[in-house]
Amino acid sequence: MSAVTATPAAGASRPRLRFGALWLAVPGLLFLAVFFAWPVAQLLGLSVVDNETGAFSVGTYQRIAATDVYVRVLGITFRIAGWTAFWSLMIGYPLAYWVARMPDFFRGRMLLFVMVPFWTSYLVKTFAWMIVLGRSGIINSLATGSGLVDQPLPLLHNEFGVMVGMVHAMVPLAVMTMLPVMTGIDRRLVQAAQTLGASPARAFWLVYFKLSLPGVAAAGLLVFISSLGFFIVPAFLGGRQQTMLAQLIIVQVQELLNWSFAGALAAMMLAAALISCWAYDRLFGISTIAGGSAQSSKGRLRDLGLAVLGVVAAAAAKLSGAANAILGKRICASLLPVFCWIVIGFLVLPTLLVIPLAFTSSQFLEFPPPGYSLSWFRTYFDSPLWIQATFRSFGVAFATALLATAIGGFAALALANSRTRWSGVIFAFFLAPMIVPRIVIAVGLFYLFARIGLIATDLGLIIGHTVLAIPFTLVTIAAVLKTYDQRLDQAAATLGANRIRTLTGVTIPLVQGGLVAAFLFAFITSFDELTIAIFVSGGIKTTLPKQMWDDMILQLNPTLAAVSVVVLVVVTVMLLLAERFRSSSHST
Repeated sequence: MSAVTATPAAGASRPRLRFGALWLAVPGLLFLAVFFAWPVAQLLGLSVVDNETGAFSVGTYQRIAATDVYVRVLGITFRIAGWTAFWSLMIGYPLAYWVARMPDFFRGRMLLFVMVPFWTSYLVKTFAWMIVLGRSGIINSLATGSGLVDQPLPLLHNEFGVMVGMVHAMVPLAVMTMLPVMTGIDRRLVQAAQTLGASPARAFWLVYFKLSLPGVAAAGLLVFISSLGFFIVPAFLGGRQQTMLAQLIIVQVQELLNWSFAGALAAMMLAAALISCWAYDRLFGISTIAGGSAQSSKGRLRDLGLAVLGVVAAAAAKLSGAANAILGKRICASLLPVFCWIVIGFLVLPTLLVIPLAFTSSQFLEFPPPGYSLSWFRTYFDSPLWIQATFRSFGVAFATALLATAIGGFAALALANSRTRWSGVIFAFFLAPMIVPRIVIAVGLFYLFARIGLIATDLGLIIGHTVLAIPFTLVTIAAVLKTYDQRLDQAAATLGANRIRTLTGVTIPLVQGGLVAAFLFAFITSFDELTIAIFVSGGIKTTLPKQMWDDMILQLNPTLAAVSVVVLVVVTVMLLLAERFRSSSHST
């Protein structure tokens, strides 16, 4: 299970302190209040301030409503985000269902095929699709070379290219969000329904699917919100007709310096995210995003949901019966594994295709490479610009991981040892940087850092990356604390150890696997991060993803393939280590 899908809830049988442990969360609350809540609030406040006079004004919103282009971009953003969420669920649900049914040993191995694409940089994945879908890319080269088509297919710089890139980026998030809910469903309930006379299709839809619905809704919510703030994929795989809201915000800030208008666009994006979260919380409870139990729906909504599922179950039963009669049960049973392996290929292969291009002897990106050479790696390692960006990414990621692990660890410990009505609010606040679109956070930090002198500094990058990494460290460590026996702490206290001695001598050594896993997840989050870097680096303190972004805008070349391989290797190694430590912490 990914760090995204853990839960801070602890076993009900454990004795807890009512308020005593919440002080551990204070440093994290102050940090997020200063570097997350305040910058976002400032940005939203700018949306109602006239850019020239500084007086209160709603002119920016009136301009958006009265200008067709902005309304059209808003519609494009919601349409692409909505379709991305839909297709991510349609593709990801069967894969999550298939993986959830596997034994624990095989499930852990199969999850690597999902988690590596999940943590791989969006830039690397987008670069891979540019190679695959381009006019002289892999698909068109194979199609024209085999005589299937006379002219290259228009696969890039249109909505098809954007949807392929977006869905490829979001399917792993959907799977990792649905999987914890599915693994918690008792399979005997479906068997009991079949024993009582329900067909397999009816038992699945009315029992299994109904119980998995909170995970499905949580996945749809996170994918939709994440997609609202996307700009990398539409910038490189789309055209003018696929311009999204985040791209307009970047233009307003970096080129026009129109803070009021950028704030209004950010406010609209944030409002959409918050309304989606509010609706989801009313239906299921926000804690299910992190793998918690769902609230039971009541009244007409529940009845309507059951009625819809009943219709779907009846239709599915008829289709299943017809398919079994035509194809046979054996072939039908093999369709799910075949489909899931196709999805895994869709997730993994595009990035793997970049690897041979990094060793090409050609001056251009050709597939297959006409010959092999290490010249592009030499170009990378001989370039002071690339090496400085690489060392800065490693340094910033290391510092970010230390800070985020400390803040997230103390917050997780506070929530695990507290039983107050404020625990849920605190947990939601720590998760907020995962829910608020990154572009909104980045622009807010840019405005704050410009006023306090942190633009183009490593400290500014570390602070911004820590804001984004805290939710991942919190839920990773909280998952370990969920199975931690706190009576060990009580025993240490009984023997005379104070709180600090208990923490350093008992708690930390026993959960160190989870701490290392959280550190590595935070490291990956920072190492791959681009949105904050675009604004905070100031074009001077460039990181590896920022340097890749700059080069991709200018020209695609094999050096980018070599850099992509370096990023992929670093992320994969860190991810494997994180999973190893996380798994060992659960088994102890």
